[in-house]
Amino acid sequence: MENTNSKALFERAQKVIPGGVNSPVRAFNSVGGSPVFIKRAEGAYLFDEDGNKYIDFIGSWGPMLLGHADPDIVDAVRETALGSTSFGAPTKLEVEMAELITSSVQGIDKIRMVNSGTEATMSAIRVARGFTDKNKIIKFKGCYHGHGDSFLIEAGSGALTMGQPSSPGVTEGTAKDTLNADYNDINSVKELVEANSDDIAAIILEPVAGNMGCIPPVNGFLQDLRALSDEHNIVLIFDEVMTGFRVDFEGAQKVYGVTADLVTYGKIIGAGLPVGAYGGKKEIMEYVAPTGPVYQAGTLSGNPLAMAAGLTMLNKLKNNPDVYEDLERKSARIAEGMTKTLEAHGITFSANRVGSMIGLFYCEGPVTSFADANRTDKELFSKIFHGMLKRGVYLPPSPFEAFFLSNALSDDDIELTLNAFEETIEEISIKN
Repeated sequence: MENTNSKALFERAQKVIPGGVNSPVRAFNSVGGSPVFIKRAEGAYLFDEDGNKYIDFIGSWGPMLLGHADPDIVDAVRETALGSTSFGAPTKLEVEMAELITSSVQGIDKIRMVNSGTEATMSAIRVARGFTDKNKIIKFKGCYHGHGDSFLIEAGSGALTMGQPSSPGVTEGTAKDTLNADYNDINSVKELVEANSDDIAAIILEPVAGNMGCIPPVNGFLQDLRALSDEHNIVLIFDEVMTGFRVDFEGAQKVYGVTADLVTYGKIIGAGLPVGAYGGKKEIMEYVAPTGPVYQAGTLSGNPLAMAAGLTMLNKLKNNPDVYEDLERKSARIAEGMTKTLEAHGITFSANRVGSMIGLFYCEGPVTSFADANRTDKELFSKIFHGMLKRGVYLPPSPFEAFFLSNALSDDDIELTLNAFEETIEEISIKN
């Protein structure tokens, strides 16, 4: 495929934007080459600046559950925009969104709209600290909660060592209050809780990890976290920015039968427009200003365009539960097809799937943690990515991101994808 225009745009972008992109993963650093610049999208397809068409397995990193440019969502945004794009004042749409979520999702009594997933997780941590009057948080290696200072911390040399900043600009003072545990290892969490007795305010995690590929919780892990949090007066936070309304209308809480104290959202509740939210138990959420002492504000929070788009999408999902059955069927077919191809060519791999999220790892399985995921063959992943791209299939340009399917995928799209995957693997096998 020709990508002359994309390359020219990338050259221009690098002169005025750090790295030429406004979010690092878009730079193709993990796979090499120049990023594709997208001009428009429709249904299950992306179209780049050179006129190339791709079957989309990113879905704007999750929210495009119904596909791009859904006519009902576009109409809702257009109609709302005619009344202005922002007011900085309360709107009926905000109330309707809050009512829809609190009436649909267990454990969410009240919810606050913000502008991104990062803002939602930052705010949830602040509220948890204010509510418990404790300082430290536990997060998990490989889980991503946005670029807030508290989350850009990596583990020290030992399991109980205080974290160290993993990005310049994050202070050691912030790092000392962030502790890292191993995903799916409840003992690593217990050790941190015991070592920091009465100073753990919150445990935050992706209930299904989507930022180290797709890694589901092992049996009993979320339940054990719930019990541990209850025992030590710790606020349990589920980051459902990816899984919320995707793995089920009621999210991972419903799928795994565990209710968190706070839940964060993003992406899908705005149907792809910039948005986020955090919500949970009434007694915790009433610590948020203006009813409580924990301050959080945002001029664009509850933006009418995002609310109109999100309400339209969520209502369509709620009124059409068959969407989730269709996605399950399509996702299973893709995962099974890719698995058969890899097996047929003797390639070592491990596959995880939760609903319409898929993770492929080119290493021995099972893959249940970041250490496992990090064993994936990154060079092989890069070859597969570019092989699929030139055949018109756009996979996530990182070995540590899940595939996100949309229900706009047709059976023909799936067949084309599986054929492209087989051709790509055959090409790689012949060259090797």
